[in-house]
Amino acid sequence: MSTQDTEKLLQETLAKDESFRDSIGTIDEKGGRKWLFPKKPSGRFTDYRRYVSYFLLAIFFSFPFLRIDGQPMLMLNVLERKFVIFGQIFWPADFFLFVLAAISGILFIAVFTVAFGRLFCGWICPQTIFMEHVFRRIEYWIEGDRNKQLKLSRMSWKNPEKLRKKGLKNVIFYAIAFLISNFFLMYIIGNEAWWGIVSDPPSQHLAGLSAMIGFSGVFYFVFAWFREQVCIMVCPYGRLQGALLDRNSIVIAYDYLRGEKRGKFRKKEDREALGKGDCIDCHQCVDVCPTGIDIRDGTQLECINCTACIDACDSIMDKVGKPRGLIRYDSENNIAEGKKKIWTARVKAYSAVLVILLGIFGFLVASRSPVQAIFLRVPGQRFQKVDENRFSNAYNFKLMNKTPEQRAYHFQLLAPAGGSLRTAGDSLIQVAPSKMAEGAVIITLPRQALEGTSTDVEVAVYHQDKRIETIKTGFTGPLVSPSFQE
Repeated sequence: MSTQDTEKLLQETLAKDESFRDSIGTIDEKGGRKWLFPKKPSGRFTDYRRYVSYFLLAIFFSFPFLRIDGQPMLMLNVLERKFVIFGQIFWPADFFLFVLAAISGILFIAVFTVAFGRLFCGWICPQTIFMEHVFRRIEYWIEGDRNKQLKLSRMSWKNPEKLRKKGLKNVIFYAIAFLISNFFLMYIIGNEAWWGIVSDPPSQHLAGLSAMIGFSGVFYFVFAWFREQVCIMVCPYGRLQGALLDRNSIVIAYDYLRGEKRGKFRKKEDREALGKGDCIDCHQCVDVCPTGIDIRDGTQLECINCTACIDACDSIMDKVGKPRGLIRYDSENNIAEGKKKIWTARVKAYSAVLVILLGIFGFLVASRSPVQAIFLRVPGQRFQKVDENRFSNAYNFKLMNKTPEQRAYHFQLLAPAGGSLRTAGDSLIQVAPSKMAEGAVIITLPRQALEGTSTDVEVAVYHQDKRIETIKTGFTGPLVSPSFQE
């Protein structure tokens, strides 16, 4: 094809009717739901995605039972505000780390999307993993492929076959949703607390059982009824594509230069002489799409990069003797101009900021203290006069042990010199793993160490002979006259 013909075809493609972008493919003109019955995909990319799904499902169902130093692999206990990630315990005081991690995660998604489009959605997203590789496969097993599902949907509800298949499918769907909800609950409260809910009488865990039933209902609703609407209507990621993608982004794309103009396939015809492209308009790429779009219309927010259309098109190309790749992973610039460039200025800039953020995050996590100590003067109390030359302040303390083992801590007054610190009770403070200990201490300072009504005090927290944290607080005392200080 000459350069002039290529330019003409490009202009025709850009000028085509794009009114389809003004509506959602799963909603009809009256606002009703248009149910999708995607054809069962098969091919190399479908196989690769299936292997990835097996790996991710294995992680999901095994993580609640895996432990590192006695701590869960992953637990996000929002009820007790305790978060465990790869055995490391994080508490509300570590919230700044979560903020930094969230910003880094968002930036990583931006970098990845600018370079590779919505690849996450099609390969890793939990919604896609469960919908396409669990629930949809059960649906194919019970109801059959696309044509059989269409036939079943047109049957009357009085038909025994429809009642049997629909009933069996929904019972299995709810059972899987209930299983998922139990594991989801383990990620929140831990598998020990979950086992208590399961094994104890129901009356002892009404809240936990209610959460199980509630989660089960949500998951069943999502995967049995709402389905692809999550990706199209609820998830904001698809709409971010408009701001993040550019013509250099690698997406699932239709090679319109090679495919147009479309025409039905006939044996022994010279398609090039007739002005036909490689696309035989078989509609297979549309039939397999789980969100109901036509990838030949270009990049769309509904596309989750699931590769089903690639496999469907490749199988047709094999049958008609044409090379694969009419639909493939590619950029718009590479299709239109033969220029493939991933490492663009935008990607470089985002990546540089991401590396800096990850470096800061890694340093903060590595330098995080294994104990968090809080010193607060007892409210409503000022100083106490011990004798003519000494004054004392009472403090409440909280010690949070962030380690997975029981530890004994003690305090030592560092500054000012000449003072003393006494713990109410045993000087060694025993703190259970991932627990908090509270108590009181009394700090006494000599008059000559005071610096007016407020004096800076430093207290060290020790585990055995190792100082692990230093706390700065204030000490209130009487007004000291300049003549006395001299």
